[in-house]
Order: sequence, then C-alpha cells, then structure tokens
Amino acid sequence: MVLSRGGRWRIAGLLGIGVAALALLLTTCAGRPGGDAGRRGADRTRERPVTAAPGWGLTHTQYSADRGTEQGRRAAEKTLSAQPLTQNQHIMGWGASNPEPSPGRYDFADLDRRVDLMRKTGATPVLTLCCAPDWMKGGKPGDTDWSQQALETAPTPEHYVDFAELAGKVARRYPDVRHFIVWNELKGFYDDDKNRWDYEGYTKLYNLVYAELKRQNAHNLVGGPYVVADSEPPGGTGGAGGSPVVSGPWGSLDQRSADVITYWNRHKAGADFVVVDGSSYTREGDQLLPDEFGATAKFTDVTRWLRETTRLPVWWAEWYVEPPDGDDDRDGWSEPHRLAVQAAAMTRLAQGGTAAALYWNPQETGAKCPGCLWRSTELADGGGPLPMMDLLGRFAREFPPGTRFRTVDIAADDRPNVVVLADDDALLVVNTLKRPIHAQIDGRSFDMDGYDVRWFKR
Repeated sequence: MVLSRGGRWRIAGLLGIGVAALALLLTTCAGRPGGDAGRRGADRTRERPVTAAPGWGLTHTQYSADRGTEQGRRAAEKTLSAQPLTQNQHIMGWGASNPEPSPGRYDFADLDRRVDLMRKTGATPVLTLCCAPDWMKGGKPGDTDWSQQALETAPTPEHYVDFAELAGKVARRYPDVRHFIVWNELKGFYDDDKNRWDYEGYTKLYNLVYAELKRQNAHNLVGGPYVVADSEPPGGTGGAGGSPVVSGPWGSLDQRSADVITYWNRHKAGADFVVVDGSSYTREGDQLLPDEFGATAKFTDVTRWLRETTRLPVWWAEWYVEPPDGDDDRDGWSEPHRLAVQAAAMTRLAQGGTAAALYWNPQETGAKCPGCLWRSTELADGGGPLPMMDLLGRFAREFPPGTRFRTVDIAADDRPNVVVLADDDALLVVNTLKRPIHAQIDGRSFDMDGYDVRWFKR
C-alpha cells in the first residue's frame, strides 16, 4: 500500500503469510476538470497501437479467495471468473510467505496457491517482485521478520544479484506469467540525509532484475519504478516542493517522485511499461482539492506526463480516493459516495491513457469490508461480489483495451455535476452530488439519486 514521506503507512494487508492495454484511452467528455463535455463534435481520439491486457484489474492482499470456507472460496472463484481481470500478487507479504528463507532453500506454497487462483479464474497474472528475504537485507538465514520495518527494508547492494536470481527462479516456476513489476514503492530506498529517494540504488537493482527476467524469456514484460506519485497542495512548501510541470487544481506532483521517474527513465536497461501509485489527496493533510471529485483529475494529469516523459504504457499499481483515518481505515464515506468517486477516478485514469490500473483490494475476514471486491470467504455466505467488483468488472467489459471514446451532449446545467465516459456502445454517468438530480445527457432524460453511478447502452 502507499508509503508517504509524510509519515502515512498503508500497512493493511502487508503481513500476509499463509503494454499498452488501454493505450487508446485518451478522449472523453466530462462535466468536471479533465473533459470537454457539452458538445458533440469530431472524434478527437488519437489512435496508437494496442497490445493485449493487462487493462483493469486487482491486487490480492493478505486475505483473498484462496482461503476460507469451501463454499466461500467457490463463490469467490465464480465472482472472479465472471469477468476475468488482471490479477497481481507480491512474491513475499500480502498473503505470500518468504519464498527463499535461506539461500537456495525455497518455499513457494503460498505463492503457488495464489497463482493457481489466478489461473483458475482466467486472469492475466502479474507478479510484483517484492519483498526480499531477510538474509538479503542483513538478517539471519532461516529467519523471517514480518514486522513493518523489516518489510520496509530493501536488499543490501551486495545482494542485488541474489534478488535478481530469485526473480529468475520465480519466472521459471511460473512460465505462464508474462508481466512483472520490480519492487514496491521504492521500499527501503529513501535517503533521509539527502531528503530524496535513492533512485540510483533502485535503478541498479531494477536493471539486474530486468536483465535476468529477459534472460529467462525474452517475451517477459518488465516495469518499474513503482514510485508513490505524492502531491503537494497548490503553493505547498512541504518536502521538496511540487513539480512545476505536473500540476492542477488538485496540487502538484511531489518533485522527489518526478525525479525518480526522470532518473530511472534515463538510466534503465529497458522497460515495457512504467509503474506508479498514488492518491488523489495531498501527501500532507489529506486535502481533496478542489473537492473529492475534482481531485481525481490528478490521475489524468500525472498519467499524461508519464506517457510524454517515458513514451511507455502507464500502469497504476494502486490508486486511492478516500483519505484514511488514524488507524489507516477508509470507512468514513458511505458506499454510494465511495463508489461514485471511484468511478470518477477510473474515468480520469482512462482519460489520461492508462494502460493498466490495479485496484488494491482491502479484503478482510469479517462482514464489514468497505471498498472490498467480494464478501469475505471466511463467511458461510461469503465470496459474492460487492459494489466495487461490479464497477471494476463493468469497466473492464464496457471499456476494454482499444476502446475509442466519444463525446456526448450534456445539458449546460448538468455539466458541473456529472462525470461522463462513453464509447460507441456504452455510457457511464456519475452524479457527483449527494442530492438527486434530473439529467439530460446523450439525448436522453433521466433521474439520478445522490452519488448515483448509471450505465446505459448507446
């Protein structure tokens, strides 16, 4: 989850023991920042070559559909199979045990189970190569420290080659996996003395892993640096300040994050996609500017800058729209409110030309699980889809890789209150207001409840 230099640690789900897919997503109409809603004109979509998935998907965390009651597991597998999505799993943590407790001694039981789940449910599998066994970061061979601090530690430079060899072992074990993300949020690579990321050290590790994965199979697709795209408020002076070239009403990209991308892009051995994660709220103070819906324009702006800077497909490994509380829980919004803002965020990701977006599934074991994709498989009646899964699956079905987006007519008084995304066949409309509205969009007139998310066939 998101680690911010502001001191926030998205730890939920970490201690779990046990491409250009949408490259055409460029032009749409919306009544809030980032769109040109309100007039029907020539199709302005710029076409680029498209490869296969990943597209929309999810990341498995500590609790997932591979454990629980038999009935719950079967129901969750049915849920995941209904609309096959890209699925991502880390090789250590977030539900997977230490893959190499001692040099040359492997334990892939948990990872095998997660990969089998992805296979059974028809997913496009992705593996995130994080975290590192203890002996690669100063620990004792055979021991595994599952504390937050231990998992925040990167391999020491003398073990970069060992980690690359582990990545090669993983690639050989799962030959059907073609997509690999190198490391997670530059964990352990922050230089406190310099108040910046040690992007030189990370890039050395990345280049060794990249070379090893390509050596195993030239068709393996590899990406990084998976930096947190933090943002500063307008005029903010925290940290290293905001980037002057990536900004909007939501704030500006933390210059330290921009520096990681710039250095990695210049010195990488190669890459098939660039990876980031981040939230629509600011790094300090969790400000949603100008509001929770308008703040999602950040995803469009940052994605476009990444595409222009790297000339690579852009992956969002995680994205967040609801600020956490002191316990790092995100359950202050109602489910309709949360779903509406998520739908707006996904629209903004699409507008920017995002090639892949992986929803961080905050799965828990109880009945209460805000933002989760399915009911806990630990429950006798668990495994069924929740509203966020319906949204994610519908997005994947209606707006798959290669979608050409179209402009639509929106009544003038509706433009400030809705977010809209459309292609030739489908129309998504989000009411950004808490109160009901009567909308006139795309030649039709209809009522919407507060925070309503509506789909229409065109």
